Amino acid sequence: MQGSAPTATVAANVAFDTPLTVSASQDNALDLEFDLGNPAFIVQHVAAGTGATIWAVNFAGPIRRRPLHDVRRLVLRQMYGNVTAVASDGSALTIDREFPTVPVVSPELAVATSEALTIEADSTDGTIVYDVDAGTHTVVGNFSTLASRVGEQMRIAARYQPDGSLVAVRIWTSKQFDSVWLSPEGHVLHVDPSTDVITIQNGSGIAVPVLVDANTQFFFRQPWNPAADAMPIATGTAFLANHDLVRGFKVHVSVVDPLATPLVAQSVDIETAAFGGAISAADTTGFTYTRNFATTTDDYTDTLYFVSPSTPNGSDASGNAIDGFKWWNFAYPTVTDSGPTAIGDFDQATGGGVDFGGTVGTVVARGASDALWNDPANPNGWSVPAAVLLPSRLPLGEVANGLANGQFTMTVTDGVTAATIDVGTTAGSATLVYQIDRSNGIVTVSPVDVTTSAGLATLTQALTAGTKVRVYGIPQANGTLKAYVLSYFTGTEPAN
Repeated sequence: MQGSAPTATVAANVAFDTPLTVSASQDNALDLEFDLGNPAFIVQHVAAGTGATIWAVNFAGPIRRRPLHDVRRLVLRQMYGNVTAVASDGSALTIDREFPTVPVVSPELAVATSEALTIEADSTDGTIVYDVDAGTHTVVGNFSTLASRVGEQMRIAARYQPDGSLVAVRIWTSKQFDSVWLSPEGHVLHVDPSTDVITIQNGSGIAVPVLVDANTQFFFRQPWNPAADAMPIATGTAFLANHDLVRGFKVHVSVVDPLATPLVAQSVDIETAAFGGAISAADTTGFTYTRNFATTTDDYTDTLYFVSPSTPNGSDASGNAIDGFKWWNFAYPTVTDSGPTAIGDFDQATGGGVDFGGTVGTVVARGASDALWNDPANPNGWSVPAAVLLPSRLPLGEVANGLANGQFTMTVTDGVTAATIDVGTTAGSATLVYQIDRSNGIVTVSPVDVTTSAGLATLTQALTAGTKVRVYGIPQANGTLKAYVLSYFTGTEPAN
């Protein structure tokens, strides 16, 4: 650390997945993420002798650069503000930014700021304006009719333009801040097509049930496509019955009447359409995700299409543009499979499984995807631009044959057949190995670096027949499992 309080500075190490090239006298976009939720980042200490709590920040930790391959796809969080002016020609309005009070109070109050923002009207495709107090909405090409709204509270969904301007897609306005704020925005926790009720996690982490009726409009945020961004993709309860909205989506919901019980959804903005689960039936056009939850009403089996080969889909690690479907293994996004062979490779990679027999059966490939609506490959439906193959969690097992040539075999609880596990030892893509020892009531977790000869020797010695192991890995087409995380147990054995 350099300098003295309150202007002390500290050097922060930033890891770049690809080089950031900046030409002389030119700007280049840089997005840095500081993962404040990572326990390696902020550490609590209790000072010896005084008992005082000291918080330490580890700036050698998880700071990284996240490249934005296409800024047009950046979805902005909805903003709040107090209307201070409307342009004389109606082309724009000005708000002073506001934020909800934290922790939440009832009724919720706004925290005012001096930050002024200009919001432009969508003169081409129209901005939808919801009057929360009256329960009505209109589509406007300019804001002339909003001149009387100066002093009111607004919640705004906007598109970010390349020139830095903000264009309003939808606006909710009311005389009370609590009315525009009381609209759940977060992840979908439950979807029950039998009752047409969706449960949304709000900003305070509270589950809010919302009823979908015949008039509820669904939107999919597509800031790179203004015409599509402004139009509803569906209306009514059939959207739930068809599993077009499932648990795990991230949404912003506007309600008809914030005082009603139950709340009735006027509109549902889908920010991310997250599908995932076991992968099956992959062919040249798409594949099926099957996801099961503890609440069976959330279960779904959905067949999704691959996006069209001509659909722009970001760029690879070298900055080359990608068109069409792409996929990669979890934690290796720089090793992306794209281009004409990507679908065939994906079908082969997900077509196999690891068969343990018994009641366990075959462990198949699992994945996760964020879908797009109305891609040319599937008009009026969801298509997948990318898939990430995720490690599958095996039941607790034990070693059948020890480690040799990078492989060992294991059986699992309730399985009858031994399967082959591949252990990676290449630096940068090696299996994460941990020794977990429980002795005298104390549990010790020790990482083992198998990229070194000493670490590999330690693992080889430990993986003898009968050693208890826990494996997370990705099933391969040849019937083996590529281990992503391998834990072996010493001392007191874990219970099944």
